[in-house]
Amino acid sequence: MSTAETHEGAVGRARVWDALVALFALVGLADAAYLTAEHLSGNSVRCMIVSGCDEVLQSSYSTVAGGVPVAALGAVAYFTAFSLATLAAFGYAGARRLLAPLVAVMFLATLWFVYLQAFVIRAYCVYCLVSAAITTTLALLVLLPRILGAGKRLA
Repeated sequence: MSTAETHEGAVGRARVWDALVALFALVGLADAAYLTAEHLSGNSVRCMIVSGCDEVLQSSYSTVAGGVPVAALGAVAYFTAFSLATLAAFGYAGARRLLAPLVAVMFLATLWFVYLQAFVIRAYCVYCLVSAAITTTLALLVLLPRILGAGKRLA
């Protein structure tokens, strides 16, 4: 196998990886956009698996800076992650480098919000937990290869 073929294979794998990141970010965007819309409209969110959605989404931790829903910040973060992953899939390597710090911040925020649900609010929102799972998956997809040294092949 020639060096060109090896490089072409690595580029193809990186594009598939980026597309997977974009897909998860899009699902996260849908979740965060739904929560934002419900918050701004004043509607109560229906929880189907757990019964703490209202407690979490109406807590003082659900908004920042004068009433901006935390979910809206999540929607912006997911949209940015989707955009960067899409750009990376189309060959903009700089976008992939910006994606890692964004996802790291998103993951740290997720840890904070799961902590708040578990130990401060003592209630869980299924939509927030879905978002936490999506962000954790994004962190694994984006950060784990870098940590394990494979990031050099994907960057």
